[in-house]
This record gives sequence, C-alpha cells and structure tokens, in this order.
Amino acid sequence: MDKAGKETPFWVQKTLAQLNAHEWEALCDRCGLCCLVKAEDEEAGDIYLTSLICPFFDLKTKVCSCYSQRKQQNPDCSTLTPMTVQTYDWLPDHCAYRLVAAGKPLPTWHPLISGRHDTVVNVMNYFKGVKIRHLQPHSDLEDYLILDPPEG
Repeated sequence: MDKAGKETPFWVQKTLAQLNAHEWEALCDRCGLCCLVKAEDEEAGDIYLTSLICPFFDLKTKVCSCYSQRKQQNPDCSTLTPMTVQTYDWLPDHCAYRLVAAGKPLPTWHPLISGRHDTVVNVMNYFKGVKIRHLQPHSDLEDYLILDPPEG
C-alpha cells in the first residue's frame, strides 16, 4: 500500500523479470512502434526504423493478428523480453517496458494509468507526417527510412 492507502501497482512493485504473463502483456501500451520494420546498417551496426510495419499488425485495432505464433509467421519479429528490452535502443523513450526497467513512472496516457486505450500515443500519430504502411514483398527498406525519429 502507498501513503494514500492505495495498493501499489504491480509495475512499481516488481521488476520486469518478476512480472507474470498477464502483467507483462498489460504493460504493453500497443503503440505499435516495436512492430515497425527495422533496417540495419551492416557496416556500422546501427538500427533504423522505417515507415513500414509488420504485415500482421492490424492498424485499426493496434494488435498483432497472429500474436501467439508471431515468431513462426515472422522470424524477424522483435519479441520483447526483460533481457531484450535492455538492448533494444530503438525502443521509444515512452515504452513502458523501458520505463519500468529504469524505475520511472508510466506516462499519464498509458492505459494502466488512464484506464483507456484511446489515450495511447500510437505509431500512426507518433511520426507526424510519415505515412505508415504495411511491409510488402520486395520493399526496398532504404526508401522507407525514418532518419529523425521524434524524442520521447
């Protein structure tokens, strides 16, 4: 319990590794940014986001259409785990997994705080003026690079 007598939220009480499956999934705000296709500069090792999103990401519902089989359907899927969250520096600063790992509070728009999913800053409005579209076979990723992602 906190000073006001309210139960301390699970994401404050626990580390990412301590979360159960339900808590882990609840922490995801469905912004869709981890579902953007990434391009790697093979010489420098830098990772760049593109304006292409996984073909299995439903742009209306903001969820993966094959979530339980996502790695089988898309071997390039960036599956988040307590360990990978620490290494994926392309995750946005507002990513709840990053924030919890760093001991920071969730933003007021996060569904666990607001109680609503319509408050999420999703991929469709995160990159102002960038048209997000589904990855198509034979897409040249260089044509879709987002070179200056916004802060936060």
